[in-house]
Amino acid sequence: MKKQSIDILLYIFSLLPFWVLYGLSNGLYYLLFYVVRYRKQVVLDNLKNAFPEKTVEERYQIAKKFYRFFPDLLVEAIKMRTMRAEQVLKRIELLNPEEVYRHFEQQKGVIGVTAHYGNWELGIYRLSLMTAHPRLVIYKPLNDKDFNEVFNRLRRRFGASMVPMKQILRHVIRLKNTPYISMFVADQTPTYQDSDYFMQFLNQDTLVYTGTERIARLTKNPIVYCHIGRKKKRGYYFCKFTTLVEDPDNYETHEITQLHNRFTEQIISEQPEYWLWTHRRWKRKRRI
Repeated sequence: MKKQSIDILLYIFSLLPFWVLYGLSNGLYYLLFYVVRYRKQVVLDNLKNAFPEKTVEERYQIAKKFYRFFPDLLVEAIKMRTMRAEQVLKRIELLNPEEVYRHFEQQKGVIGVTAHYGNWELGIYRLSLMTAHPRLVIYKPLNDKDFNEVFNRLRRRFGASMVPMKQILRHVIRLKNTPYISMFVADQTPTYQDSDYFMQFLNQDTLVYTGTERIARLTKNPIVYCHIGRKKKRGYYFCKFTTLVEDPDNYETHEITQLHNRFTEQIISEQPEYWLWTHRRWKRKRRI
């Protein structure tokens, strides 16, 4: 019953045109930033730790820009329930899809890496529409099973396969020597059972996933970063692909993990307002 209620509400609100949804987003900005102050202290603390060289006012302005963008993500996620393929193609431009296709031509799978940056959810749709080869989206299941099922059904609309993190190994083994793309959102917070590797990320000691590197070493497949940035026009994005690793065997242990996290760090530093600062990224500390 709960799943049906959530899906019905999503469907009804997704029928609203973009201009109405962005009007709601404008109101949500004032509500979240000035009234409810949704995780505002978390955001300000994260920015302070990530950018100690910036002034208080500079960090405050980044926070305001983030809260102005954050409601757009919410309403765009709602709109995804009924978005047509041509709308997706119009709203996310692939700048260089040939960077992925060249690996497919060599009969290789592609290990895609992205972050909670720009509109990564809409990026799943664009990824699904760029190829007929298998498209795996690696995700961390939500604690609420009803929400988990509703949103996974949403993400599968254009052919992506949702694969829980703990099941990725058997999927990539099955696809050995077959062109496919698997997409990791690599800036999530792992549990201590999932990783024991810390590195400096945005000036902080950070527990990071090493699964992307482990899968790359196992499959010998290249790692391609998917940078989903926002265009000037509201609701429009671009995706730029960068091959970070051609041959995983050429790298030392943890070097690949360092590489893609450094790439994410650089993107965030250039336009920090488009990263998910409400995320409690640094709640894990080293065990003594």
